[in-house]
Amino acid sequence: QVQLIESGGGLVQVGTSLRLSCAASGHTFSRYGMGWFRQAPEKEREFVAVISYTARTKIYADSVKGRFTISRDNDKNTLYLQMNSLKPEDTAVYYCAARLYGLGSGRTSDYDYWGQGTQVTVSS
Repeated sequence: QVQLIESGGGLVQVGTSLRLSCAASGHTFSRYGMGWFRQAPEKEREFVAVISYTARTKIYADSVKGRFTISRDNDKNTLYLQMNSLKPEDTAVYYCAARLYGLGSGRTSDYDYWGQGTQVTVSS
């Protein structure tokens, strides 16, 4: 069992930045491909960014490409999402997810473990 705890969300102004963190415990973090997903009210959960367990592959949704950066620190068992130039449409609950030996899938159904989420609200 893998436990994931997100943090770093909050209420921010348009154009500012936030860094989300996802602390993992329970199994060897370096064996897991990781992803960030988000869900806005009355919308389906959507892919934001993923990173393979080797960290060699990083894939971003078109809507965040060039603004968000996914990274991982295996020594700290932590996944990050640096979010710059935030827009109102980035408002959502952000979830991190884990898949054993994941290579970078953007499908929610491919992930075995999920955190509880952290709210990000971008105010104009």
